[in-house]
Amino acid sequence: MLAKAAKHALSRPTSLLLRVPLRVFTRGQWDPRLVSRSATTSAIQPASVDDMNLIAFFDYPQPPQNVTNPTGIFGHRSLTTPAAFIALADSTLRRAQLLTARILRARESRDELFKVVKNLDRLSDMLCGVIDLAELLRNAHPDPAWVQSADEVYEKMCEFMNVLNTNVGLYEVLVSVLSDQEIVKSLCPEAYQTALIFWRDFEKSGIHLTPAQRERFVSLSTEILVLGRQFLNETAAPRPPARIKFSELQSVKDLGMGARLRLQAQVTKRELLVYPGSLQAQMIMRSAPDEEARKKVYMAANSSTSHQIETLERLLRARGELARLVGKESYAHMALADKMAKSPENVQHFLDALMDQTRLYARRALRNLSMRKQAHLKTSPFPIIQPWDRDYYCPPEPPAPPVPLPPLTLGTVFMALSRLFRALYGISLRLAEPAPGEAWHVDVRKLEVVDEEHGVLGWIYADLFARSGKPAGAAHYTVRCSRRTDDDDEEGDLMFADERDRTAVQLSRDFEVERQSRLPGQPLIFQLPVVVLLCEFMRPTVASGPTVLDWHEVLTLFHEMGHAMHSMIGRTEYHNVSGTRCATDFVELPSILMEHFLNSSSVLSLFQRDLEGEFCHTARPHEDPCRSIDTHTQILLAMLDQIYHSSAVLHAGFDSTAALETLSSDRGLIPYIPGTSWQTQFGHLFGYGATYYSYLFDRAIASRVWSKLFSEAPLNRDMGERLKQEVLRFGGGRDPWVMVGTLVDSADLTVGDTKAMAEVGRWRIEDEISMYGRH
Repeated sequence: MLAKAAKHALSRPTSLLLRVPLRVFTRGQWDPRLVSRSATTSAIQPASVDDMNLIAFFDYPQPPQNVTNPTGIFGHRSLTTPAAFIALADSTLRRAQLLTARILRARESRDELFKVVKNLDRLSDMLCGVIDLAELLRNAHPDPAWVQSADEVYEKMCEFMNVLNTNVGLYEVLVSVLSDQEIVKSLCPEAYQTALIFWRDFEKSGIHLTPAQRERFVSLSTEILVLGRQFLNETAAPRPPARIKFSELQSVKDLGMGARLRLQAQVTKRELLVYPGSLQAQMIMRSAPDEEARKKVYMAANSSTSHQIETLERLLRARGELARLVGKESYAHMALADKMAKSPENVQHFLDALMDQTRLYARRALRNLSMRKQAHLKTSPFPIIQPWDRDYYCPPEPPAPPVPLPPLTLGTVFMALSRLFRALYGISLRLAEPAPGEAWHVDVRKLEVVDEEHGVLGWIYADLFARSGKPAGAAHYTVRCSRRTDDDDEEGDLMFADERDRTAVQLSRDFEVERQSRLPGQPLIFQLPVVVLLCEFMRPTVASGPTVLDWHEVLTLFHEMGHAMHSMIGRTEYHNVSGTRCATDFVELPSILMEHFLNSSSVLSLFQRDLEGEFCHTARPHEDPCRSIDTHTQILLAMLDQIYHSSAVLHAGFDSTAALETLSSDRGLIPYIPGTSWQTQFGHLFGYGATYYSYLFDRAIASRVWSKLFSEAPLNRDMGERLKQEVLRFGGGRDPWVMVGTLVDSADLTVGDTKAMAEVGRWRIEDEISMYGRH
């Protein structure tokens, strides 16, 4: 995301009611003879009117709207001004207070006890609907007044959420429900899973602690939030420059920037100051034959101040203390209890097995680099590859398609996505013209997601073009989740309300009703999901023409659309298990799987407007000769994340740099360099604390799912339906181990124990196209 997704969620309180949604990097001549035509491709028809409309919709500039009578953000009639947003928040808070009071009284009526899980989920949805909207607007809206109101709404709603987190009465009512076997038996699996989510999150929030301990819990939680923000700011802070001599640049291969640097050094007669992360630094690491120049840049890039190290270690200690306060051995034990892994011990089994699978390939790659270094420096056989050698002897290559493709415009990619979803799931993307004022910027495009049987599943708002003030990177925002609404019994919330309360909450009730739909032929009414995709592609213009995507941008769009379709297909009755609201170590599976489809020749054919002609030769994945080295490095980082969130951080004298050095010496392939402390740049330690393994874990599962279901026939509808029915439709409402085990026909996996974690670790990761760090 999906590293941007975690960053957006960081300022939220840990909450029983607030389930964090997912939101997270060569073009050639087209030769159709290089693309094979699978048997399933013939099922895809030539470009339809909807397909052609998608191309035009995304490839040409949209005329500005004359907004005289705005509809309101997302079509909500009330959201026409920043002040109206604040009014909506106030109405929602009053409505939430009335519903909270109703739940607290539930033990007075047996009938009300049967409604507790439903009402807790309604309360959660009521608050998240406004908080998630505020989160989007404060990041995406170009108007500072809207951003200010969104900040105010966000803080106000989260403050109320923090009060609910420590509401002992709500917890006691839930315990009464889960202790009543008659009520438990009446809950469907999805409802029971939702109840367990609430119970676990109450427990994580220290609800069973004494008042003094709860006060300490709140204090530590605040400290962690403050330290986490400080840590992230420091990870992005510039490092001191490396001082490079003119003589160290004389043999630089780069004739452009290298020549300019040499000239600058020659003219000024001084050492050049090269800042880590700059284009100059990247050029030196890839092009400077003089090892000393590369070493200097590496040392500068991996340096830390004592203050930066102290900030990280204070954060880790505070997390360890918080875990001990709620009776857990470590923060990892606390964080993993409700994940697929269940425990840090199981994570280690997975990482050990994965490292065993990866080490041989990584060693072979390093040996090849060593041979290149030997030939370059005329040394004795197999010199040691140092950290600053990696990019010089194996320069990183941008992702490339498996066969030469024509320039892929944004509209063409959306056409291919719609065709792919239609082939797999019977779902298409269709244009939906936003009303004046419905979107926050003229660049925003609106799509309906349409199922061939059930009609509109939901809406995707695509805010895809770069602009000043907009967050960098790609992200998927869940603004509104699926939820069944026909059995809400809203009048029961207002039983003890006066007329003033009824008037006050009406605005909030209207806000929810405007996005609901009845299932065809059924009495059930569902709230339809609304998601937003944020990217930073170049904007199409009349002068330059359509937006043409680089291959890594196509990968990004496929990845984020994997999250979006999970949100759309995961039509659940309960908000807290809808779509991407599932375990952190499971949520990336659908999006990573989407990337695999781009290695298929039959899927690449979907980028053509007309599917005529015979093709030959199978598309082959883009091979990065050093990919296994990078995978090995990612495994080491996941292991470091586990160490940093173990009980070791509470020991006197814990040293994060020493822990990094020990791990590198014991399990690494490239030597650790004394004097470096890269850990202060490991920003994912905050957003993904104790769960950094998740992306590797889902990559392994996605590789196996692709191999077993789609590799032979990627457009097979039966396999698409199997994925939809066994995984996507459940969201987080079913045990993910059961979903994965059923999908890949492995009964042993459904247990989800230590053996299952190790088994996933033994699956070789085959997604050559994955990009590290996209979450």
